Amino acid sequence: MAEELNLLILNELRRLTVAVERLAGPAPAQNDWDAADCFVWVPPRSHLQPVPRPNRVALSLIRGVDHVRDILHENTLRFAEGFPANNVLLWGARGMGKSSLVKAVHADVKEATGISLKLVEVHREDISSLPVLLEMMKAAPHRVIVFCDDLSFDHDDTAYKSLKAALDGGIEGRPDNVLFYATSNRRHLLPRHMMENEQSTAINPSEAVEEKVSLSDRFGLWLGFHKCSQDDYLTMIDGYAEHFRLPLDRETLHAEALEWATTRGGRSGRVAWQYIQDLAGRLRITMERG
Repeated sequence: MAEELNLLILNELRRLTVAVERLAGPAPAQNDWDAADCFVWVPPRSHLQPVPRPNRVALSLIRGVDHVRDILHENTLRFAEGFPANNVLLWGARGMGKSSLVKAVHADVKEATGISLKLVEVHREDISSLPVLLEMMKAAPHRVIVFCDDLSFDHDDTAYKSLKAALDGGIEGRPDNVLFYATSNRRHLLPRHMMENEQSTAINPSEAVEEKVSLSDRFGLWLGFHKCSQDDYLTMIDGYAEHFRLPLDRETLHAEALEWATTRGGRSGRVAWQYIQDLAGRLRITMERG
């Protein structure tokens, strides 16, 4: 009888243990900074998921944005070498290589200097977990760029407050080994019509949107990306074709590329890349993005 009672108690304890573990959520992961150069932040387990083969192109293949490329490269180089650098907001036209430039510059600076520079991508929906990530990174033996791609906030979205606090660093200050890069189609990270609506209905219009507009001000550098001209578009096409050794004469290449852009409703770096992918597929040529 005593043995049966002990068995019942043991089973009940096991059941309670399982229930408590479920309530507590998954256990924190063991993070290994040496596992890769690029990571994706996974908040539920406070895990930095290594990305062994990042989706990126070589810096030399990014054309038509030379001025902002040089500014971003210099800022990243200073940070990697331990000198003062600014948080950066890359904003503007879709498909003009904002996120590609961040990843390419990171790779180029790391390779050129040999410095252990890490890139951690934080998804838009995980912005609120930035304080936890910052706490982890300040003790890291590496310099880290936190990358938020396609960043924007909608009406009544309060996640921007976590980003603002992270950019400012609060009373403790942003860790010296951490820098923020973000891309967005919006310079102020909030739809203009929403800003105007808030302004028109507020008692104090200037203060109504100040908090949200000021988020962009936390980025020391604003790098604008604009729609590319036909010459810039064809320069991108020529660069890709040369790099991947696509055997098509220049006249035919340009004619096809312009027709492709017309069917897509505009010219951009993304459209150029999509045409090159289509061309390489038709020619049965494999492509390594680097």
